[in-house]
Amino acid sequence: MGDTVVHLHKDTTSAEPSPVTTLTVVPDPAPPAPVPLWVRSGRAVKTAVTHERTRTAARAAARHTLYVAGGARIVARRAWDARTPARYERGMRAAEAAGNYEAAMEWEERGQRFREARHRRRMDLLHSPVDAAKGALVGTGMGIGGLVALGVVLAIANKDVTDVITPVMAVIEFIRLMITIVSVVWGPLVTLGPFLALLALWAVGSKQQAAPAWVMPAHVRNGEGEPITPSIVVKALRDLGIPAMRNAIKEMGDAGASMLSPIVIAGCGVEVDVTLPSGVSTNEIQQRRRKLAENLSRHEHEVFITIPTAARTVRLWVADSGALDEPIGPSPLVTDETLTGDYAKGRAPWGQDLRGDAAAISLYQRHFLITGLSNQGKTAALRALALWLALDRSVQFLMGDLKGAGDWAMFDGLATVLIQGPTDEHVIEVTEMVEGAVDEMNRRLQAPPGTAFPPLIVLVDEAQQAFMCPAVDDEKRPYGGSKATSRYFMAVRKIHNQGRAVNVLMWQGTQDPTDQNLPKLVREGAHTRASLALGTESQARMALGDKAVDGGAAPNLLRPGLDKGTVVVASDGIEIPAGQASITVRTHYISTDDAHVIADRAKALRDGVTTLHAIERGQERDPLADIAAALGDASRVPTTDVLKRLAALNEDAYGTWTNGDLKRVLDAHGAEPYKSDGRMVVARERVLRALANRDSDGSASADG
Repeated sequence: MGDTVVHLHKDTTSAEPSPVTTLTVVPDPAPPAPVPLWVRSGRAVKTAVTHERTRTAARAAARHTLYVAGGARIVARRAWDARTPARYERGMRAAEAAGNYEAAMEWEERGQRFREARHRRRMDLLHSPVDAAKGALVGTGMGIGGLVALGVVLAIANKDVTDVITPVMAVIEFIRLMITIVSVVWGPLVTLGPFLALLALWAVGSKQQAAPAWVMPAHVRNGEGEPITPSIVVKALRDLGIPAMRNAIKEMGDAGASMLSPIVIAGCGVEVDVTLPSGVSTNEIQQRRRKLAENLSRHEHEVFITIPTAARTVRLWVADSGALDEPIGPSPLVTDETLTGDYAKGRAPWGQDLRGDAAAISLYQRHFLITGLSNQGKTAALRALALWLALDRSVQFLMGDLKGAGDWAMFDGLATVLIQGPTDEHVIEVTEMVEGAVDEMNRRLQAPPGTAFPPLIVLVDEAQQAFMCPAVDDEKRPYGGSKATSRYFMAVRKIHNQGRAVNVLMWQGTQDPTDQNLPKLVREGAHTRASLALGTESQARMALGDKAVDGGAAPNLLRPGLDKGTVVVASDGIEIPAGQASITVRTHYISTDDAHVIADRAKALRDGVTTLHAIERGQERDPLADIAAALGDASRVPTTDVLKRLAALNEDAYGTWTNGDLKRVLDAHGAEPYKSDGRMVVARERVLRALANRDSDGSASADG
C-alpha cells in the first residue's frame, strides 16, 4: 500500500473562543491499472507496420514476388503468341480499328500463311517416329559396320586380332562415361532447376516492371524520371477523355501499340509519331496538351505536339524530366574568337533545338520580327544575331533603341546611326532614320541592273513605342498608328514591300503584341518571325501566324521567367523538321560584357565608322565639315560610302547627292578624290587640311 498523508485542520465553525484542531488521515490515490500486455503488443505492431522502413521492406518483398508472377505471365503470352496466330489477329483488329483495311488484309494473309505452316509441321510430326526409327536402325547399322571396319584396319596394322573390337569397346566406354556423368549431375540439376526457372521468370518480370504500382519504389510510383515506353504512351492517350480514342484502343487487339512509330531518342527527350484512329482529329490532341503531359508524368512545358506530313498523325516530343531546366552552353561567338559572319551564305549560331542539335539561321534577304512578354530575353536574342552579322564587314546598320537602357551601346562605332531613348523625340528621329532607309532603297532600286549593294540592316528595338507614339508633324501626319498617313508604319511597309531585293532589311523587336502596337500588315511582312513566352493563343497567332500555331507552335505555353531566351521560330531560314511549321530554339545568352568584346572584334574588321546619335533637321549644313565627320577615323573612304554616310547624316541635304556633287565640293577646297586600288576614295588628311586652311583664311580675313 502507499503512504498516508496527515492533514491538520482548524475548526473555525465552533462558537467556542478557541478553535479545535483535528487530524485527518487521507490515503494516497490508487495507482493506475497496468496496461495489459496484449495492448502494448498491439501498439508495437501498429508502430512497426506504419514505420516507413517496414513498409518499404514489405513493398520490396511483394514487388520481387510479383515479378516472378508477372514474368510467368509474360513468358506464357510469348509462348502462346509463338504457337498460335494470336499476334496476327491482334494486328488485324488494330488495323481495322484504325481504319486501315489494307493493312488488315495483309495481317490476315500473314496469319493464314502461319496456319498453313503450322499444319505442315503437325503432319510431319505424325510421320516423324517411323522416320526416326528407320533412321536410327540405318544409322546404328552403318555405325557398327564402320567401327568394325576400323577395327579390322587396326588389327591388320598391329597384327593383333583383338583390335577388331577395340573401336566398338571405345564407343561403349564413352557411352558408359556419359551415363555416369548424367547420373551424378541429374540430382543437383533437378534440385536447382526450379530455382533457376524462378530466377529466369524474375529477370523477365523485373526488366518489364511487371508488378502493380503500389509495390514499386517511390520515384517510380510518383512517375519521376519514368522512361517513356509504348504502353505508357498508349495509356496516356487512352486517358485523355476522348471517347473515340478510348474505344478504338479497347477494340485493338494489341492494346493500341500499332498506333505508335518506334520511339527514338531525340536530344534530351524522345520522339514518337502517333497515327490516330478514325474519328479522332489532331487538334483534339493539341487541345489536351496539359492532360497528356500529366498522363506521361511530365510538366506541360516538357511535352511538344506537332503535326507531321502524314495524315491523321501527331508527333510527340517528350523531354526527360527536368532536362529543359538545364542551361545550354555558351555561344560560339563567345568561345571562338576566329568566327566571322557571312551575310549571303552563312548561318548565325543562335542556340539549340529541343533535340540538342545546333540551331543556325540564315538572315539573307529576310525581314525579321521577334516579340514576347517583357523581360524574357528578346533584346539578347535579337542582339546575338546582329553581333554575328557585324562580323561581316560588308554589313551596315541603322539602329534605333527605343528603350535607351544601353543594350545596344556596343554598336557605337559599328552602326552608321544609333538612336537610343524612349521619348517621343527619339521616336521621331527613329522614324526619320527609317524614312532615310526608304530613300536609300529607292536609290538602289533605280540603279543600273546588276549593281551589287551591301546589306543594310534597319533595326528598331521596342518598336511598339513607334507604333503607339501620339506625336504629329507640321503637316498633321502622325508618327505612330497604322493608317495610310502614319509615317513610321508606312516607312516599314515600303521596306517590307521592296527592300529585300536590294538588301535593305527591316528588323523589329516588340513586346506584348496587340493589333495596336504591332499592326497586321507589319507582322505579316516579316520573313522570319520568332516569339518568346506570350500570354495568350491570340498573341501567339499575331506573332507567328495562324499556320504555325495550327501546326503546333505554342509560345503562349512557354513559362514566363523560367523559359527565358526560348523562342518559337517560323521561317524558311532555319532547318525545320519535315511537316512542321515551326521549331523551338533555346538561344545562347550573350552578356552585355561579352557583347562589347564581340563588337570590338567587329570594329577591328572595319576602317572606322562614325556613328550618328541624332538625325539633325532644319539646320544650315557645312558640306566640308559634314564630309570630315562622315570619314570618321578612317584614313580614306570610298566615295560611295561617303555619300551613304552623308545621306544618313541628313537626308534632306545630302539624299540626292551624286559623285559629281561630292567631287565639286572637294575640288573647291583642294581635297580632290583620287583612285586607290581601282576605286575613287576621299582622303581624311586632305579634308582636314582643307578645313584647317579654310578656317585660317577665315580668321585672317576677320582680323584684316
